[in-house]
This record gives sequence, C-alpha cells and structure tokens, in this order.
Amino acid sequence: MMGPGKKAQNSQYRRRQSSLSNSATTTVFGRNLEKNQLGGVVFGCKNNTIRECLSKQLFGLPTQHFSYVKNIEPGLPLFLFNYSDRKLHGIFEAASNGKMSIDPYGWTANGSERTQYPAQVQIRVRLQCQPLSEDKFRHAIADNYYNKNLFWFELDHAQTSKLISLLTPTAIVPGSSVPHHMLNLANVSQPPPSYETLRESEQFTVLESDVEQYAHTSAISESAENDSTLDEDIQPLDTHLGMLEAKQDEKNLIFLKLKQLSLNSKRQNLSSPDYVNDTAAANNMCPIEKDNSEAPAGLEKKVDPSPSLEYQYDITQLVQEVKELTAFKKMQTERNSYLEQKLKEALSEIQHLRDRCTLLESASNVMTHVEKTLTKSSRELHLDHKDSLFLIGGFDGESWLPSMDMYSTSQNAIKSLKPMSSIRSYASVVQFNGDIYVFGGGNGLVWYDTVESYNPILDNWTLCPALNQKKGSLSGAVLDKKIFAVGGGNGVDCFSDVEMLDLDIGRWITTRSMLEKRFALAAVELNGALYATGGFDGNDYLNSAERFDPREHSWSKIPSMNTRRGCHSLVVLNEKLYTLGGFDGSAMVPSLEVFDPRLGTWMMGEPMNHPRGYFAAAVINESIFVIGGVKSGDNIVDTVENYKEGQGWQETCRTSVAKRCFLSAIACGHE
Repeated sequence: MMGPGKKAQNSQYRRRQSSLSNSATTTVFGRNLEKNQLGGVVFGCKNNTIRECLSKQLFGLPTQHFSYVKNIEPGLPLFLFNYSDRKLHGIFEAASNGKMSIDPYGWTANGSERTQYPAQVQIRVRLQCQPLSEDKFRHAIADNYYNKNLFWFELDHAQTSKLISLLTPTAIVPGSSVPHHMLNLANVSQPPPSYETLRESEQFTVLESDVEQYAHTSAISESAENDSTLDEDIQPLDTHLGMLEAKQDEKNLIFLKLKQLSLNSKRQNLSSPDYVNDTAAANNMCPIEKDNSEAPAGLEKKVDPSPSLEYQYDITQLVQEVKELTAFKKMQTERNSYLEQKLKEALSEIQHLRDRCTLLESASNVMTHVEKTLTKSSRELHLDHKDSLFLIGGFDGESWLPSMDMYSTSQNAIKSLKPMSSIRSYASVVQFNGDIYVFGGGNGLVWYDTVESYNPILDNWTLCPALNQKKGSLSGAVLDKKIFAVGGGNGVDCFSDVEMLDLDIGRWITTRSMLEKRFALAAVELNGALYATGGFDGNDYLNSAERFDPREHSWSKIPSMNTRRGCHSLVVLNEKLYTLGGFDGSAMVPSLEVFDPRLGTWMMGEPMNHPRGYFAAAVINESIFVIGGVKSGDNIVDTVENYKEGQGWQETCRTSVAKRCFLSAIACGHE
C-alpha cells in the first residue's frame, strides 16, 4: 500500500510532468525545449571546480546535456549552481554558441585526461550578484524539480525572469572588496552596447561588465543619475526606463506633496478658531513661519490633535525619503566616478593591445618571404616522397579531421589524399610493407578500437582487425615484422598493456605489458628493441623510460629522462633517441633530450623555438621536422621547425597548414 505522503508526492510529480509537457518533451537529462523556448540555462559546479569555471570563463556539463547546450546562443542568460553549498550564482550570459569540447581537458587533473564535461559554452558576467541559497530560488523553478534535490537545468523565459528578479546585485564602489576572479570576467575589451544597438527581441538588458554598466548609467545621468537602483539593472529595457521615469516623478511628487501639505496646514489654521495651537504644533515639525507665538488661554483643550499628528507623520516620512534619495545620489555619483576610472583604464589597455597587434603584424610581414605554402588539389601537385611526410587526422581549432595529407618540407606545400573512413585524433601510426596503419584514437567524444590501413599507390583505405580494447593517446612501432600498440588510455584508465598485430593470423595478440602505466607516451623501435618514454600513469607525469627486448621477451628500465613528459614526441636520428617537447605537469615545454644507447645517458639538447605538445614529428633526410601542436590552453601552434645536428633549430614556415594538433605523422617511404 502506498502511504498518503507518497501519493501526494507522486501526484505533485505528475502535475509537474504534465505542466512541462505542454511546452516540450522531457527526458532524464532535460526538458528538450526548442531554441525559441529556451530562456536560460543553469550549469553545475562544486567547490573544487567553481574557480576554474570563473577564471576560464567556461561552463560545462556532461555529454548527454549537449541536446540543449547546443541551442545556447551569445547573450542567453546563464546561472551557476554550486552543488557543494547548494547556492546559485549569477547573472552570467553566453559569450559563444554552445559547443562540444571548447576545452577538451577542462576540470581535470593537470590536463591529463579528457574532460567529463564537454558540453561547454564560453561566458561573461552580465551582472555580479549575491549568490542565492536553494530555499530562496527553489519556488521560482519548482516545475523543474524531478527529485527532492535534482532539477532540470533548462529554463523557459518565465523561470529565467523570476531568477533574475531574485538575484541582488553586488554594489561596486571605491574601496569595496570584489573577488579578483569575478573582476577578471568583465569583458572590457568590447565597446559597451547602446540602447539603439540592442535587439528588440532581447528580453534582458545586456550588462557585459561594470564598464558597460557605466555606459548605461552615464547615458541618462543628466536627467536621473540618482534614480536608478542596482536591482533595476536586471529588468527588461522598457521596464528599466519606465522605472527611472517613475523614480523621477516620485521625487517630484514628494516635493509637491510637501508643499501641498504646508499650504493645507496654513489654510486649516486660518479657518479654524484653534489655528494658533495647530500652527504652534506644526511649527515643532516643519519650518513654517509663525504668525503668533502664543495661544489664547483656555483654547488648548478644544484642539483636535489628529490633523497635526497626521501631517507630522507624512512630513517626517517624506523628509526621510528625501534623505535616502540624497544618500543614494551620493553613492551613485561615487560609483559613476569609479566606473569612469575603470573605463579609462580599459581604453588604455585596449590601445596597448592594438599597439602590440601592430607590432606582431609587422613581425609577421618580415616572414612572408619564408612562407611559400601552396595548397592545391591532388591533380595539380607532384610532390617528392623523399622529402615529404603524411599528416593524419587531428584538430585544426574548429573541426576534428578525418583527413590524410602529404606535406612537402622542401616546397612547403600540402596535397590532399583520400580521407579516412572516420574522424580520428590521438591515434598512433606506423608504416609496414608499404602501407600506413592508423590505430586507436577517437573523435573528440568517444575512443576507438578500430584500425585502418592506407595504400599510397592506390590512394585507398582498408579496414583491419580491431584492437582488443578502445584506447587513445597510445604509441606504436614495428618490431620483427609485427605491429605493436603500446600503452594509452580510455579517459578513465591508463594502460600498461601492449598489443601485437600478427597479420598471418589476422588479429591483435596481448603480449608482455610495460613496467608502468603510460597514457600520452612516446615509443619507437631502435636496433631491434622497443623503447617507451614518459606519459601519465593516472597520478603523475613520468620521466621514466623502459626498453623491450624481443629476445628476452621482457621490459627493463633504462635511465630516466631529465624532465617529466607527456603528449611529447620520440624520434630516431643517427641511432640516437630524441625526445621532444610535451607537458611536464604544469606547462608545455620546448626542451629536447638525447639518449645514446651506447652511453646509456640522457643529455639535454637545444630546445625548440616554441613549447608544444600533441604535435607531429618525423625524420626526413637526417633532419627532424615538428609540425603544429598545442602551446597552452586552446592556443594551437602554426609553425614548422627543422633540426639538424650541429645546426640547431630553424623555423621554416608559419602557415595555416601547420595549425593542427592531436594529429599523427610519419615520413613517406619510412619503414
């Protein structure tokens, strides 16, 4: 039997479901509102992630929420709910469209794994407000609660308006204490919007920062600089202007009422036999001139004090309101002065950035004679395989790629070949029997176990036996006519596993595992042995290295590198190992180390010109070429560098061809 409390709860839930079904079909993850129905979105965080949300100006949710995050457009109101203290922060607004994986490594330890919150949007502060506890905003979105403590994050326009009206702005005046990370969110590099440029369909006033707030205030400061309250900044535009006019009218009415009360009081005193006592009483409350200072004896008991008391109450109340208005005017004047100073500082910073851009453009023009990149169709280009390499998949800053390209290092030209059967990044590549084998990786959302091979002569791709498990950021090499897939991970676990593809039996065989788990490692074959370096073991970035000897069928430790590295590259040049760049646990590095197996030590070499990780590296004609990669955050390197022993590093070109990361590369004709 179901108790009455449970019945009431279920009945309430059914009513809520029925109410929501009028506008959209609900799911366990959201209401699935149409884009024109979406009035705002709540994003989630905890105490350990809120700082990153605010400092990066980025909100994120799990993948399944992308069904409505994709409907977010710039300007849409956003809120941030902290599960740790169950408080709602705002008011924010979208600074970009809702996208997948704007920062693929957000809210992760040291950027070592893919984010669990890839449904993301860039944000800015619309209006800085005091956070709301759940008991204060719960009623505004009551229809969204499908559980005692859980609610849908999609908000319709009515719910958004209610939340905005509940949030109390934080006043910013000279000397006030404002959290540093909140001030950093104010986008002062963009000019403040005027009333004329706001779209009529916008439901809320756009307040991108304190600077923009000042623009709105100064536009009306001559007529009503002390008539707007902080709470009015979040009202719709027409309501905002109407309330300003109402405040001005209210102040005028206060003075008119004071004058009228004074005149009425005089008239009543003159027409009444007791006017002297009424006048004397009134004189104790307001500055009205006295005609007589003394009352005739015997008249005091006849006076009805109620009119004077009523006037006394009204006048005292009005005087108090005038004082409050005067105080508020003073506060607004101080605040305008503060915002005016911030505006001057912002304009100065903008000019500084413009000067820096001009300087960088000048430096870029100096390099134009170096860049001779020609992007042509496959039929027009005839590239020499001896100085070319294959660039496979990756991410160009806008799209995840299935592409297969041949890049000529001598001509700085790229030739498009037949793309892979699917988007592929974080994969590994080897060349065996003239074919290019690409295995593992992912598409930015899921990891693959698939393998495909490319025939350069036929310009054709063929599916091959799949790996035993899905994985990415792995490495590969060919040893004893077998293809080895080494390490990697799946976003949850880091692997020490090693798989071997035996084409004679047509499947991958699990072989001896490495001594350590290694995600985003680098591995190569040298003189009949397999070497694996660096990577992430789930806790730390590693500087350790190990070697697999097929004759002993076991892994053994070799001396560790001088620097911890993950997402780096490892190549063989003149029978020595060169480890390049990568992430050391705090930043991308440009450093280079060389290992000579005959000496058994790592030696520091000349660093690259740019720090980079998740880049491509290959050896062509006794030279190391590095292309693309990530410099920091979402900053993708767009340069190609070349290293020769005894000559150091030279930047050969800067071009959009090289602006790619998470790609794979191998020299043409390399075995």
